[in-house]
This record gives sequence, C-alpha cells and structure tokens, in this order.
Amino acid sequence: MKNIIDLLSDAGVEIPEDKKEAFNTAFSENYKTIAEADKLRTARDNYKNQLETAQNALKGFEGVNVDDLNGKITQLTADLAAKEKDYQTKIAAMEFDSILNTAISGAKAKNAKAVRALLDVDALMESKNRSEDIKAAIDKVKSENDYLFDGTNVPGGGGNPSQPPQKMSLTEAMAYKNLHPDADVSTLI
Repeated sequence: MKNIIDLLSDAGVEIPEDKKEAFNTAFSENYKTIAEADKLRTARDNYKNQLETAQNALKGFEGVNVDDLNGKITQLTADLAAKEKDYQTKIAAMEFDSILNTAISGAKAKNAKAVRALLDVDALMESKNRSEDIKAAIDKVKSENDYLFDGTNVPGGGGNPSQPPQKMSLTEAMAYKNLHPDADVSTLI
C-alpha cells in the first residue's frame, strides 16, 4: 500500500524533501480530524434518529388522560390483590379439607359426609391448633355417634349393627339414613 506522498507523486504533485515529514505529520493530524468528524456525524445521526423515535412515541400519548390511566392501574392492582386473596383462601380451604378428610378417614368413619355434618367445620377451620381440635371434635362425634365408625354399634341397637336403633336424634337419624338408604328413620326420631 502506498503512502500519501507516493500517491501525490504519481499524480504529478512534488513535495520537496525537507517538507515531506511536515506534510506527513500535518496530513496525519488532518486525517485524524476527519475520522473524528465522521464519528461525530455518525453519533449526531444516531441521536437524531433516537430523538425522532422518542417524539413519534410521545405523539402516540397525545390526548391520553393520565388520571384515567392512574385510575385503571389502581383498579387493576385492586383486582389483582382480590384475586390473590381469593386464590389463597381457596388453597387454605383445600389444605383444610385434606387434613379433615384424612383425620375422618383415620378414625375409620363409615360415612365421611355424615361425620363431617356433625362437625363445626367453620370453627375447626379458624382453629389455631387444627390437628388437635380436629382430633378432639372427631373423638367427640365418635363417642356420641359410635355407629358411624367401623367396629362400633348402632345406638339403641343392642350391640347388633344391622338392627336399627330404637330412638335417636335428628342428626343421628340422618347419619343412619346415609348408612342405610332403604331404612325408614321417621319412626326412630
């Protein structure tokens, strides 16, 4: 590759020997300036493009009511919080149901629905000591309605689980009816 002095000589421009070094230095400095000017022009053009893009984007927001947007954001935030609370409530209910059903099953209930009907489910759900309170509530139901659990007798049945009881409460009658769908419990109440 030829340097600038050789290129100028080929074009017919002669530079005296004592001036060649000064010419090279001046040309190099001028070339650096031109290169810097090109960089500045490129940067300027980039900034112009960015400004135009930003201005066009801002035009899209003309006529937008900021108060309406803030209201919508507030509403959406509240809706999201409500859905989150609802979701957490449903999860807690599912966890509670699982714990309660496991406890009822562990107590060997013949009919989980009948046992559950005799429990104060809302109070158990709000309990601080769920496990202990559920166990105590099931034990109470078991002691009052032992016929609802495996290995126990029907109340008033004289020890024979297949024999219907003589007298029982409405709750007991409902539970007995669940266990014996064909039985007429109207005479047992």
